[in-house]
Amino acid sequence: MQQFTIPQFIDVEDKIIGPITARQFIIILSASLIIAICYKIFDFELFVIAGLIIFAIAGTFAFLKINGRPFHYFILNFIETLKRPGIRVWRNLAPQTAEAGDEGAIRSISASQPIAPGGRNFSRSRLAQLSLIVDTHGAYREEDDNQSVMEGIK
Repeated sequence: MQQFTIPQFIDVEDKIIGPITARQFIIILSASLIIAICYKIFDFELFVIAGLIIFAIAGTFAFLKINGRPFHYFILNFIETLKRPGIRVWRNLAPQTAEAGDEGAIRSISASQPIAPGGRNFSRSRLAQLSLIVDTHGAYREEDDNQSVMEGIK
């Protein structure tokens, strides 16, 4: 069987000029060109203000790393997080068929109706007991009079 070398450190960027990577060099070069254009267009006070802002933004994008990842990945993930909803809720609303005369007509259950096995509705205290049983992986045992109800659920 042939032996192959496995590439390691594939997430490390190649250095081209000392400690500067190609990505950092391109960012600094483009920022320098934009600052040079600002020097030709603006008067000196506005050039200094714009130059400092552009230099700070370019330095941030070139050299700042958050959690070991370049800053532009952080910005992209931040924008993607803002686009998504904050809370994701799974609503298992199983459709129920209507009377047999409707030829498969489906009516949906409203979100206010609780869905219970066998169509039973449980009180809040009963749901708290059931959640305790599930959370303790069956270590919690309830009273004997409720045990018949539990066997009916299984």
